[in-house]
Amino acid sequence: MTRILTKQELHNLAMNIVGEELEKKGFEFIAINSTLGKHPQFVCIDKSNQRYFVLVKAVSYPDNPHNYDIIWMESFKKHAIEQEAKVFYAGVGLQNSENPNKPLLLNEEYILEYAGLQIIETHLN
Repeated sequence: MTRILTKQELHNLAMNIVGEELEKKGFEFIAINSTLGKHPQFVCIDKSNQRYFVLVKAVSYPDNPHNYDIIWMESFKKHAIEQEAKVFYAGVGLQNSENPNKPLLLNEEYILEYAGLQIIETHLN
């Protein structure tokens, strides 16, 4: 039986996509939080022990996955600076492969728009 994916399921799908990229790039996971609306989703370190906060956002058509709330990001950047962490934003665009105006369905194909991890400069503002 086919059904529409919930917001939490869309979020989990986006997290899986981003998590695979982080693994391929050699990051070590310190914490993972898949609860919708809780940030960051991933806390990880690189080979030099630099800490990273990774913010994952699943975005449905027609919204642009590469855009984020700039005002909210400023408050999050402050938190990252206090924790001596760098910030990645990962906007994951997901849409129904047959009709972009329809929701994603369980076990059905989808179109992915993902540009990879975007570094968010914490020292600029």
